[in-house]
Amino acid sequence: MKYTLNEYISKIKSLPIKNKYTKEEILTQDFLIDKDNRLEIYYAPHNEYINSKAKIFIIGITPGFQQMSTAMATAREGIENGKSIEDIKYDCKVAGRFSGILRKNIISMLDEINLNKSLNINSCDELFKEKDYLLHTTSLIPYPVFFKGNNYTGHSPKLMKSEFLMKYVYENLIENIEKLGDVLIIPLGKAVEEVLDDLVNKNIIEKDQILRGFPHPSGANAHRLTQLRDNKENMIKIIESYIK
Repeated sequence: MKYTLNEYISKIKSLPIKNKYTKEEILTQDFLIDKDNRLEIYYAPHNEYINSKAKIFIIGITPGFQQMSTAMATAREGIENGKSIEDIKYDCKVAGRFSGILRKNIISMLDEINLNKSLNINSCDELFKEKDYLLHTTSLIPYPVFFKGNNYTGHSPKLMKSEFLMKYVYENLIENIEKLGDVLIIPLGKAVEEVLDDLVNKNIIEKDQILRGFPHPSGANAHRLTQLRDNKENMIKIIESYIK
């Protein structure tokens, strides 16, 4: 089931105007979408805008709390300023996509494998700013997921074995893929790669579209730089082959 800003706009409007929120303010019944034992899914508005003209498609596992807070604050400000629903969706995407240290790490690693050179831009930082017409981002599960109150990482429980979570994955990803078409897909980590491999087996995407070996950018991934170094040459070849 898809949840949209139209349904939640009155609830977001009831929030105080702030730059960021606490868990007590937004991890509430008002925004709870679904629950299964210790897993909880909440609404956030930053994965509704789809850039159908993108050339690069970055996919994470699920938005974390920081992204949720940023997107909710952006939506609240947009409502206060009388912006249209569509403009708020775009603003939430711009503000919330891999915000914080995740974005910094993603940009650094993308530059390291020369994606910026293949796109003829100075740095992949531009993909999140003036060149964002080249970029689309989403998460496998478009809404924030928490396990025991903490950001879900895709491993406990294992994503592919969770029927509860996977129903959100396929609905979201297939819609994005149908609207995007021929793009280079960059999965953030092994958990995302596994889902994409399943879509390859189902003939929904092409094997050559996937930039395999890109590490999860979380600061908690202590091996990301080693993984990047080990897979660097192969990823450069994939990028050069796909982006002509």
